[in-house]
Amino acid sequence: MTNTSSCSIACSSTPILPIEGNHVLHLFLKIDQTVWSYFDHEEQKEKLTAFEALVSEIRALPSTQLVTLSMVTPKADLGLMLVMPDLQLLDSYAKRLEQVLGFGVLIPTFSWLSMTERSEYGMNEEEYAAKLESEGAARGTIAFEEQMEAFRQRIEAYVKERLYPTLPGAPEWPVFCFYPMSKRRNPEQNWYALSLEVRKKLMHGHALVGRRFAGRVRQLITGSTGLDDQEWGVSLFAKTTSSIKEIVYEMRFDEVSVKYAEFGEFFIGIQMEPEALEKRLGLRGAIG
Repeated sequence: MTNTSSCSIACSSTPILPIEGNHVLHLFLKIDQTVWSYFDHEEQKEKLTAFEALVSEIRALPSTQLVTLSMVTPKADLGLMLVMPDLQLLDSYAKRLEQVLGFGVLIPTFSWLSMTERSEYGMNEEEYAAKLESEGAARGTIAFEEQMEAFRQRIEAYVKERLYPTLPGAPEWPVFCFYPMSKRRNPEQNWYALSLEVRKKLMHGHALVGRRFAGRVRQLITGSTGLDDQEWGVSLFAKTTSSIKEIVYEMRFDEVSVKYAEFGEFFIGIQMEPEALEKRLGLRGAIG
């Protein structure tokens, strides 16, 4: 249960909950070291303790996950990925995270709001039943029903993981990549002018490319249509940057990407727990 002090103002607001799934916020920030230097060592220690306490508070909330990242390129210094059901709480905690080190220390440089969602391109029961029949299985037989039940269980687990994922953690999955993307709507390359049958066939081939990286890359695709500038946010977790580079490269040759994909900026980070992250960011330094 969340106590009154941890909820702060958000607890007095009516929750904004999705019909299913969770809200997801990617937040990337720069650190103004000049502003940070205005605080004496004791103040800096207090603020870092407050940051660590806030991260622990957020992670203790039900159905909530928070990834903390050291961003590798100068696009940002600190990265946060926050997953939780209530948009009120997500907004409240995001603002507290921005302000916890003191006014002006953390400066947002990029953000992305999206939601976990099920895929519209997965095979449904009738399509799978037709597939079994085409392979010689007869409806009504024990073997047919056993395969159908196994299919239902796989789909249930898949949908659950899409809507309520467990994000991979460090140190096993240290490398993080995020990028937004959309499907083209050009006159000659309009994804939405294609029939659902054609789109499903194309996405099946696209998914087969991704499956070759099972065990090497974990992927979460979240929907941002109507919530942010493009249509999806793609979060990749890997054990090495080589896997990130390889999967993105291989996907570029798939027809879905070649003809219909528009990509935004790419952000690379390393998962770190708060204390190690503070040292990497130069916030702890002489404080110890």
